[in-house]
Amino acid sequence: MAGRREGPLTRNLNGNSLRGSRIAVAIMIGVLLGCVFAILYPHGLFRTDPQIQNTRFIKSNLQVGSPSCESSERIKMLKSEIVELSDKNADLKKQVRELTEKVRLAEQGKDHAQKQFMVLGEQHKAGPFGTVKGLRTNPTVIPDDSVNPRLAKILEEVAVRRELIVALANSNVKESLEVWFTNIKRVGIPNYLVVALDDDIENLCKSNGVPVYKRDPDEGLDSVARSGGNHAVSGLKFRILREFLQLGYSVLLSDIDIVYLQNPFDHLYRDSDVESMSDGHNNYTAYGYNDVFDEPAMGWARYAHTMRIWVYNSGFFYLRPTIPSIELLDRVADRLARDSKAWDQAVFNEELFFPSHPGYTGLHASRRTMDFYLFMNSKVLFKTVRKDAKLKKLKPVIVHVNYHPDKLSRMKAVVEFYVNGKQDALDPYPDGS
Repeated sequence: MAGRREGPLTRNLNGNSLRGSRIAVAIMIGVLLGCVFAILYPHGLFRTDPQIQNTRFIKSNLQVGSPSCESSERIKMLKSEIVELSDKNADLKKQVRELTEKVRLAEQGKDHAQKQFMVLGEQHKAGPFGTVKGLRTNPTVIPDDSVNPRLAKILEEVAVRRELIVALANSNVKESLEVWFTNIKRVGIPNYLVVALDDDIENLCKSNGVPVYKRDPDEGLDSVARSGGNHAVSGLKFRILREFLQLGYSVLLSDIDIVYLQNPFDHLYRDSDVESMSDGHNNYTAYGYNDVFDEPAMGWARYAHTMRIWVYNSGFFYLRPTIPSIELLDRVADRLARDSKAWDQAVFNEELFFPSHPGYTGLHASRRTMDFYLFMNSKVLFKTVRKDAKLKKLKPVIVHVNYHPDKLSRMKAVVEFYVNGKQDALDPYPDGS
């Protein structure tokens, strides 16, 4: 039987099938190899490190510009540009701080009452008639020891319950200062501090065991501190006291012409931003009264009612460390710096009492007037108290010889009268000067 012969078409089909099988096998091998490499080299077989790329890029740049980069002039120029950019950066940071502070102050004045409620508690509906009381006591600031670390350390040792008496003194009041701290010691007041405005006062305090603080040099203040009179030195306190409040301490500011007979901290209310003694000499002048102004030419409307109160004494007042208290110091210090003829006590009272009106935003500070028989000025003592048998038996907390120029002599007489019991010690002195 003859063998079967394959035709050309059959041979072609078999050849194509074989080649197709080979191609399919090759594709399968390629896919398998791809999977293997994908598992072993997930980031690619020829991955280049970004750092290496950056390095190559930098090197290529340096190579391109190598003649200029290697020159000393180019290096100096680059250093100069770096310094200039650093200075600009510092200026920008300063501007940012200043703008931040301005924004903070602006926000502080916005919706003040609303923010008070947010700080002190939830908002409430008004209660029944006669039961509603407004806010009087502002929250204290967060202490910031970075303001003056050296002073912060001193206050930590001297202050009691974060409050203390502070007095400024230079050599012009040396003898009065001795009477001042001698009586403070006698009463047993531990929390007091003298801000020495010159070396003599610092040495005097140290030799007598009196807590003292001498500020770092400041030519703007030191020239006044060394040779200034009472009013000039008095004006400095509004700048110096700011740091005490920023550090979170309540301050009882005291002039030197004051005799202490009791501890004043036992007689403070501490419910207001400012608690001050008065220059008034009776209930009306110290606490306020309705003063009727008569203008006959107005006919039926000839009588105009006005409210009057005698000024607070800027030589003896208590400040809580609150934003309104600090704002008060800033306002007074700013005005005194711009007007050399301004009297600190007048400015102090204007900022405290003048209300907001067109072109002026008043200070939103709460205030309390001290009992004028306990915190006594020398007008009350010499014009009224010494002539009244009952009032003579009253022992004040302090006597401030603010109405009379012969301060040292009268201070000593006050000590003789109240401390040593010499009943005629005040007699030689006139009511006034």
